[in-house]
Amino acid sequence: MGFGADSAIELASATAALWPLYSDRRPAERERVERRTRRIIGAAFLALAAHITVDALHALLTRDVPRGTQLGLAVAGLSLITMPLLARAKRRVSAGLASGALRADGTQTALCTYLSAIVLGGLALNVALGWRWADPVAALAFIPIIAREGIEGLRAAACDDCCC
Repeated sequence: MGFGADSAIELASATAALWPLYSDRRPAERERVERRTRRIIGAAFLALAAHITVDALHALLTRDVPRGTQLGLAVAGLSLITMPLLARAKRRVSAGLASGALRADGTQTALCTYLSAIVLGGLALNVALGWRWADPVAALAFIPIIAREGIEGLRAAACDDCCC
């Protein structure tokens, strides 16, 4: 469920990142759309950090045993393979377009790779060693990185507004 919610947040970020690509071509309008999009993506990072925190703490407090479905494991495995490629492509396109919003979305896509690895690693450690706590602890350790990206996205958009 946690990985599914992460995917929904990732989809919202990716959808927002498309907005500047279809916006008015006037520089002022494009800058306005870029700022709004960076805010949306920054907020998506923070929503992801909050979701993972709640989900991981719930798992630890209830001593929930991680369970994986075959479909869930397949999606996490495919994400581990495809997300780095997609993140690299987004970074390359964002550099060509000078789009901070698309660059931020590429970062979020790269973080999805790490979350996939955490999901698969946590399930593997649980099955192999009975460490039911490995997945939520690893996820909690990842929270500062995700939150930092969200805060930086919001700050960058605010700095764009006030020319700092």
